Amino acid sequence: MAPYKTLAELPQLIPVFPLDGALLLPGGELPLQIFEPRYLNMVDDAMAGDRVIGMVQTRGGSRARPKLAEVGCLGRITSYAETSDGRYLITLTGLCRFETGEELDLRMPYRQVRAKYDRFSGDLGRDEDAEAGEAARARFATALKRYLNRRELDIDWETANDAPLEALVNSLCMGLPFEPAEKQAFLEAPDLAGRFEVLTTLLEIDASDPDDEHHSLQ
Repeated sequence: MAPYKTLAELPQLIPVFPLDGALLLPGGELPLQIFEPRYLNMVDDAMAGDRVIGMVQTRGGSRARPKLAEVGCLGRITSYAETSDGRYLITLTGLCRFETGEELDLRMPYRQVRAKYDRFSGDLGRDEDAEAGEAARARFATALKRYLNRRELDIDWETANDAPLEALVNSLCMGLPFEPAEKQAFLEAPDLAGRFEVLTTLLEIDASDPDDEHHSLQ
């Protein structure tokens, strides 16, 4: 991974891939299958440059050009393969969140923004050894078990119990079938502790719903 140690080292002008429901978090890994010509072009340009792409969700606007959410996450291409039919299979590893600042009209087939990282300086110095208190972890485990049972899903509990908190929280936020607005809430939580609290709360809400309907943040 590129040795970005300060916000000043991060690229300011970045290509963005608007994709609702796809969440990338700092330190997380997001596999993507690229097949649209404009995004194949985007990956080609990224591979020839800094190998970075900003993942961002949308928030209304026209279908042809939806408005970008205010916060996205910059990722670096850390795995790349091309299929026989011309698709790209890539993995983005999350680097740092950004605010979607000015969008530039450079007449490119894909969209580009001037990223603002100031709010997220902590993303580059993440505490990968962070842990939650025993009570918080027990509350979370109870909510997760109820959520998974309710949705008839399963995880490897031995791996989950042994996983560092950051890896566990990121993988669940990115992998479980939350609504786009809920995934955006994970992204915009101030830090890992905040993300852990949002995740626990949403798991509890889902598990306690008597009408078997999934609540989402609007």
